[in-house]
Amino acid sequence: MPPRLRPMPQVNSAEEGAARRSKDWLNTARWQRLRLKVLKRDEYTCQQTGMLLSGKHPAANSPVVDHIEPHRGDPDLFWDEENLQSVTKEWHDRVKQSMEKRGLA
Repeated sequence: MPPRLRPMPQVNSAEEGAARRSKDWLNTARWQRLRLKVLKRDEYTCQQTGMLLSGKHPAANSPVVDHIEPHRGDPDLFWDEENLQSVTKEWHDRVKQSMEKRGLA
């Protein structure tokens, strides 16, 4: 009888470390300064929908600073201001996440 459970996928420790590192970066004063700089640069306007980013988390129109090209733990891409855009939480959580899951972003 064949096994009923699939084997656990191999976890790439480098990818795991990069993901952990980038989550740590989000908790830094440096990220908060950069995030605010991008929101001001984009005049608190979603760069994908044109909606004003005036909500408070978790509202659909709350501001999210998104990495245009996913950084996947690469510090150069993570901290690159030109790789950042202001978007609504709704756009980020629906459209962008869907694109990333399908490998389109």
